[in-house]
Amino acid sequence: MISPSTNFDQSEINPLKSLDAWEEDVLERYPDPASIANDRAADSYRNYENPERDTVREFYRLNHIYQDYDFVLGKKNNYLKFDKQEMPVWDAFRFLNQLVDDSDPDTDLDQFQHLLQTSEAIRRDGHPDWMVMTGLLHDMGKVLCLFGEPQWAVVGDTFPVGCAFSDKIVYPEFFKDNPDFNDDRYNTKYGIYSPNCGLKNVHLSWGHDEYVYQMAKDYLPEPGLYMLRYHSFYSQHREHAYDHLMDEHDHEMFKWVDLFNPYDLYSKNPHPPDWNELRPYYESLVAKYLPQTLKF
Repeated sequence: MISPSTNFDQSEINPLKSLDAWEEDVLERYPDPASIANDRAADSYRNYENPERDTVREFYRLNHIYQDYDFVLGKKNNYLKFDKQEMPVWDAFRFLNQLVDDSDPDTDLDQFQHLLQTSEAIRRDGHPDWMVMTGLLHDMGKVLCLFGEPQWAVVGDTFPVGCAFSDKIVYPEFFKDNPDFNDDRYNTKYGIYSPNCGLKNVHLSWGHDEYVYQMAKDYLPEPGLYMLRYHSFYSQHREHAYDHLMDEHDHEMFKWVDLFNPYDLYSKNPHPPDWNELRPYYESLVAKYLPQTLKF
């Protein structure tokens, strides 16, 4: 839901007149990964068999062992009250200057540089400014590390809990040590869910996606919110492993997630953007969409 206090131009929220128009135009609107990746081959991204950084495999071992159903519900209960801290938006961005994502095999730049690379790639392709704002904001939830959370509880690919773990999730072999793996309540195809119940009724592993979605849900249009909430859900938007839990509305909205994903993934390169040059534009953009301070 969009806050009534936020002044959106409806043509900006949905630059196409309807989802039918979206479907007709989808092949032209989906970006070419090679055009985003610049000097790097698109098929070199997400190399989990031989990751360049030795933190990646150990990250997912811990993530898959400890991200069980009870853990996720506990973290939601703790953090989604947003009663930990209130700070100016730009203070949160400055924290991301210090954070390198241990789960990411594709970049060792700090997270703020990655956000700028993503949003700049979106802006270059002429998408509306709410989508540029989504690109800038999509990893803001990693400020969870400010509160002492280990990275395996903040970053990385997300996946449903409360039902069987798919073998399409990266490093699925590590799930054998997860408490839910042998729990009859949670280890069947549907687990605690019903067929096509809709992702709004499904608990995904805890991390920055859900956190930033909940933080931003009054400030961005629904397509942007789907991008935020599910951009790390690779086992679905790449592998379609959980179609059986999605409803029709999820499938329609995932066209926006699919549009966003190449900008998030293929914009990662070793060349940081020029912040001094970009600063006026992004300060104006943030002021348009977000309040001066955010609750965390």
